[in-house]
Amino acid sequence: MRLYVDPVCPFAYLALRWLDEVATLRDLDLDVRLMSLAVLGEADPDREPESVRGTESAWRPVRVGVAVGPRLREFVLRFGGLYHAEGVRGRDEVLRRVLTAMDLSSLRAAADDPSFDAAVRRSHDEGMAPVGLEVGTPVIHVDGVAFFGPVLGAVPRGQDALDVLDGAVALASYAGFCELKRTRTGGLSF
Repeated sequence: MRLYVDPVCPFAYLALRWLDEVATLRDLDLDVRLMSLAVLGEADPDREPESVRGTESAWRPVRVGVAVGPRLREFVLRFGGLYHAEGVRGRDEVLRRVLTAMDLSSLRAAADDPSFDAAVRRSHDEGMAPVGLEVGTPVIHVDGVAFFGPVLGAVPRGQDALDVLDGAVALASYAGFCELKRTRTGGLSF
């Protein structure tokens, strides 16, 4: 199974934590990869370019994600823990803390290095190709099926975690299935 995430997305963080819960209950080989909300935003003419957002640019965490290589899953979990769950603000501060905790402070310069952008785009394109560009993150690929979501407001536990996965895969496996959605109520529970 592949999970495509952007570290700045709270729903991607919740999806990773949910699939980690599934992995405690079922044999699951989870490969975490990057997609990019910055890349998706390039198609929106009304969206402010990421280049004007400075240290808050969505490019910075995904560049670091490429730089950390095989430790991407850990990076996304640590970034999400600080940024989403603990509410630490200033993406640069979160990056600094995460890289320090991972003993990878030397990779901090990757945040501002556009030479990582091609790798971000390759991973993003690979993740989005089977689902289209009208979705965001998370995107899951499993057993030849790819889909956006599920967008979760909390991490399901135990049998609920398994049921959510099985239901999502079953729906996505039906060739005529396109979308299932309802309005989110309440805040997110990390």
